Amino acid sequence: MFFTDTQKGYVLRVRLAPNSSCCKILGTTVDANEDVFLKISVVSVPEKGKANKELISFLAKKLKIAKSDFEIVSGELDKWKKIRIISDKLKDDDLLNLAENK
Repeated sequence: MFFTDTQKGYVLRVRLAPNSSCCKILGTTVDANEDVFLKISVVSVPEKGKANKELISFLAKKLKIAKSDFEIVSGELDKWKKIRIISDKLKDDDLLNLAENK
């Protein structure tokens, strides 16, 4: 799975594809350590945090939760990211639906 349920909320693993033609979920992918990541494309370029901001906005809209509930835990300057989501409204099924409803 591309997410983990922790005591401090969910940690979502994302492989970001910036500078794309559209903003969408492309499915899942696996890294060298065989961890599963959700692959998401965004239109913004990867400079000055523009792509990260678009990614957070996109996820917030898809999951119908506030942007303030997201925090990039690792990978701020990398395409492989871990994002913590702290929301009482979020359930496992909401995250699973992300990959299924590309």
